[in-house]
Amino acid sequence: MIPRCMRLCLAFLLSGAAVAQAAAPMAKTQAPGYYRMMLGDFEITALSDGTVMLPVNRLLSNTTRARVDRALARSGLSSPLETSVNGYLVNTGDKLVLIDAGAAGLFGPTLGRLVDNLKAAGYQPEQVDEIYLTHLHPDHVGGLASKGAAAFPNAVVRADRADADFWLSETNLEKAAREDKPGFEGARASLQPYIETHRFRPFDGRTPLAGGITAMPRHGHTPGHSTYLVESRGQKLMLWGDLLHVGAMQFDQPAVTIAFDTNTRAAATQRKRAFADAALHGYLVAGAHVSFPGIGRVRPSGRGYVWLPVNYAVPK
Repeated sequence: MIPRCMRLCLAFLLSGAAVAQAAAPMAKTQAPGYYRMMLGDFEITALSDGTVMLPVNRLLSNTTRARVDRALARSGLSSPLETSVNGYLVNTGDKLVLIDAGAAGLFGPTLGRLVDNLKAAGYQPEQVDEIYLTHLHPDHVGGLASKGAAAFPNAVVRADRADADFWLSETNLEKAAREDKPGFEGARASLQPYIETHRFRPFDGRTPLAGGITAMPRHGHTPGHSTYLVESRGQKLMLWGDLLHVGAMQFDQPAVTIAFDTNTRAAATQRKRAFADAALHGYLVAGAHVSFPGIGRVRPSGRGYVWLPVNYAVPK
């Protein structure tokens, strides 16, 4: 038997420990934002750049605010919506390729974590060989530069020429409305270190890039918006970029567009085609603004689609 004094001391210590634990400050952080999976012989690492609060019931178009609110509520969500910003790292064994570079400081203080998460995932920016941009919006290009220097000092940057010609045009910058000018200025500043060293190399339309990765034109969200098909040993992953922004609404209603689209009609058309192809062939897809890690499949459901997130697994 435990002596009474010892029981009292033990009870006192345990009660003290409980009080100390309750008084501990809340950490309010997540684990490092990366998710890893294998695609054939390729290693895919989803990288979180953070999240941003978006008033999506005011940004979405070809719908009404009430319909958006109802669609969000069905998924237990509301507006402003905490929206993921994702990039993807593809290790082919021969090349380390980054798809989109995050926002750095161009899209508010809650983003800009992609490089830190890349390091947490076991890589260094110096190891990245090539960077493929889905388009040149700030939340996809901002992470390319840090204090005017290349954040990925050994990387070649690729993007569709139609997007480069649009966002890097001095004429377009001058003609842009005041609220739109930061988008042009951010693209120019982010790409300048690579342009100066001849490491920005635009391509035209569908283009084979690093072994197993092909640029696929999906122009509409921006003039040169591209997706990237990654293939290894018969397995496929299509990196969608900004084909959609609000999964709770746009999977079910692909015709819904967003204020960020340069050409809303073309953006909706490309989204419908991409959804139909992914559902028909059953390959994996990844979205820049689908809730992290943003990887899964789509399945037809009535006139729309449903999202099937990838099952969590430890890479073998």
